[in-house]
Amino acid sequence: MKFIRYFLILIFVILNNSCYHAFYLFYDLKPSGVNEDVYLWRYEPFRENNILAVLPENSTFKINADLPVVDGATALYPLYASFIQAVYPEDKYSYYSPRGNVVLASGTRDAYRHLIDRRVDMIFCSKPSDEQLEMANQKGITLQLTPIGKEAFVFFVNRRNRVSNLTIDQIRGIYSGNITNWKELGGNNRGIKIYQRPRNSGSQTMLESIMGEYKIIEPLTEYVADGMGGHIRIALHRNYNTAIGYSFLFFATQMVQDNNLKLLSIDGVLPSRETIMNGNYPFAGDFYVITADSNNENINIFIEWILSEQGQYLVEKTGYIPIK
Repeated sequence: MKFIRYFLILIFVILNNSCYHAFYLFYDLKPSGVNEDVYLWRYEPFRENNILAVLPENSTFKINADLPVVDGATALYPLYASFIQAVYPEDKYSYYSPRGNVVLASGTRDAYRHLIDRRVDMIFCSKPSDEQLEMANQKGITLQLTPIGKEAFVFFVNRRNRVSNLTIDQIRGIYSGNITNWKELGGNNRGIKIYQRPRNSGSQTMLESIMGEYKIIEPLTEYVADGMGGHIRIALHRNYNTAIGYSFLFFATQMVQDNNLKLLSIDGVLPSRETIMNGNYPFAGDFYVITADSNNENINIFIEWILSEQGQYLVEKTGYIPIK
């Protein structure tokens, strides 16, 4: 069996001249700096046949030297990868800076840590947690947050679950442990299995902000998934009719694309581009490019371009809501 697999890999490499793709196809490996279980190579800048959003004309801004080292949330990688493809030189994209890769996709927790440790110049994430703000404060670092787009934070169940709508109070009741059975919400008489993300991940920080003064129930270890893709798949397939989880709209519907997933409406409003834009969906908010007093002179110009018509065009074409 192993011989057959190795032989198929060799044939794939010969035909496509791409060892990178072959390893992905047969071993589901992840590129350096990635801690999620989704196929991010589809969004890699300058890769042939990637699925990044592209400008209809040449970018008005280009960086040819002193490339800022960037990192960010996995859900935002398709967006900032499209920025990189538009403004970085292709022949220098793959080079290693003194601090490592020029473009990372480490996830929110590690991205903030990398920025605070000055291993990267800018990150693309949601708001930092209180703990991340304290980490920065202890090192004398001030985080500068520039909003560049809007996105919805969503809750999901398996499509076979009878429940399709929850109120904000019911969400707080579930995640505080006060509501424990789907029957209390109009569903079947089954206990609710509550899936969560690790502390300081972008989605867990969003949940904490929604809960406010309500204390989040301590999860069992088996119900905490490190990667957001794993969070969705485990919740939907291991406990398909009893689980509830959360994610961001673009990640859940475009990057994972699981037919078993059903997004819940909140107070009768489904998450969508329209309800984010008109403000009707209650769990919508900004995402940011975040910096920390880097001395790279290209950073501010880069951010100005992201907020320009071309940068906001890529925000929209990727699948997010432009800030302007």
